[in-house]
Amino acid sequence: MKKSLAIALGAILVASPVLAQEEAVLNVYNWSDYIAEDTIANFEAATGIKVNYDVYDNNEIVDAKLLAGNSGYDIVVPSGNFLERQIKAGLILPLDKSKLTNLSNLDPAVMATAAEQDPDNAHAVPYMINTIGLGYNVAKVEAALGADAPIDSWDLLFKPEVVEKLASCGVTVLDSPSEVMGIALHYLGLDPNSENADDLAKAEALMTSIKPYIRYFHSSQYIDDLGNGEVCLSLGYSGDVFIASDAAAQANQGVDVAYLIPKEGAATLFDFLAIPADAPHPDNAHKFINYILEPQVVADITNYVYYANPNLPALEFVDEEVKSNPGIYPPAETIAKAFVMKAHSPDFEETLTRTWTRIKTGQ
Repeated sequence: MKKSLAIALGAILVASPVLAQEEAVLNVYNWSDYIAEDTIANFEAATGIKVNYDVYDNNEIVDAKLLAGNSGYDIVVPSGNFLERQIKAGLILPLDKSKLTNLSNLDPAVMATAAEQDPDNAHAVPYMINTIGLGYNVAKVEAALGADAPIDSWDLLFKPEVVEKLASCGVTVLDSPSEVMGIALHYLGLDPNSENADDLAKAEALMTSIKPYIRYFHSSQYIDDLGNGEVCLSLGYSGDVFIASDAAAQANQGVDVAYLIPKEGAATLFDFLAIPADAPHPDNAHKFINYILEPQVVADITNYVYYANPNLPALEFVDEEVKSNPGIYPPAETIAKAFVMKAHSPDFEETLTRTWTRIKTGQ
């Protein structure tokens, strides 16, 4: 009988997902164009862990997958305003910081700011810092608007009489209601995180006024289109615009792409490495996060994707042309005008989604 009990207990120990060693697999869900070309291969070589890597291009997509449950992902990379709500909903696993030996590399000032969305930095690790501004084709914008083009202001997009002149060369806007409407509210002098119905109506009216001049709403297509001259103005993420600019320069076809942080202030986003609460391989996820926290690794990512990272020892490995670029590492006066998007209530998120659909479809 004792022998039978021992066999039974042994079978339980082998079958238990808690006690059994994780398979050498990691499922990562990250933004498109948001990691260096060799990061995943290098991690696999260093750890023997096979990585399955999928991409998305807006926060709403990963948010929906997490809310649905059983996404199968071990790593997700939400922006802070979405992370905040996901933590409150119990969708994100608390970190085991004993497994993150490189955590001390992160800038304490950034960690303090990040704690506003992730209390005590308990659930996620800041990955990259970016702004949302305007990418534009220098020659085409000047040709359409003349030398007096407002290339220091949100007027370039939000003034109908200005953006109308750019419609023929192509204007694009991110397909991200929380971010775009927040920027519209800020442009109107309102709280970018307002959930007031009258404020939202004003932002909707502003977006509706420029909708006829917008070629499309998309959160990644503009990278290629801006880089090859297919469009001339894009509301986009800073690093994506710099990727487009670099591609244009390498193609040497006369396309010059610049990035504008408007004088009125831009949205600043922290994107985080986080582990879903139902992740099948949480231990491997911790290994991946700790690997990304190595200074040389994250510096190589910054050099490739043109986004600033909050890893202090990594700065010495960041290319000079990258860390000296004010669009990537903004000066203090630019940071002072920046604003951070916060989590919306679920009810307002539904209202915002309906509003966004009306803006895009006119219905």
